[in-house]
Amino acid sequence: MDEEKIVPDVEDTQKDKYLTFSLGEEIYGIDIRVVIEIIGIQKITVVPEVPEYIRGIINLRGKIIPVVDMRLRFKREFREYTDRTCVVVIEVNEVLIGLIVDGVAEVLDITEKNVVPPPELKASQNKYIRGIGKTEGGVVLLLDWMKLFTEDDRELFDEMKGDSSDAEAAD
Repeated sequence: MDEEKIVPDVEDTQKDKYLTFSLGEEIYGIDIRVVIEIIGIQKITVVPEVPEYIRGIINLRGKIIPVVDMRLRFKREFREYTDRTCVVVIEVNEVLIGLIVDGVAEVLDITEKNVVPPPELKASQNKYIRGIGKTEGGVVLLLDWMKLFTEDDRELFDEMKGDSSDAEAAD
């Protein structure tokens, strides 16, 4: 027996797997490889002069993480947080970001053959959607996590998370 086929590569085991979550009636999926963890909603410290969709920062075991309300990011109406509201912590370009979602569903295996491109609309629409995953239960809007945030957003996240060495130097 071939040893390589017995021990699957970690990267291969996560390929085509998406964490699905809800925003209202829609189900979205994000590549499981960028998901670090899922936590309940926590106390958010508001940061002044940031875009409305950036709700502020949280302290997660000593790490300062900016949190983004995905409803507001997608220009939807704000909804009060409930016990189903979750923060999906993802890592983008070595920066941890919390995505506030209405609720987390499950991890789905959606192979490339079951993904179709999003409909052609104006350039500003669908820019966050990488594809539409077809599942037994319907469709899942698959996010392009690299396009969720602008370069300005990423620079802001870097500033918001701070650096413990900077804090020590200020003392």
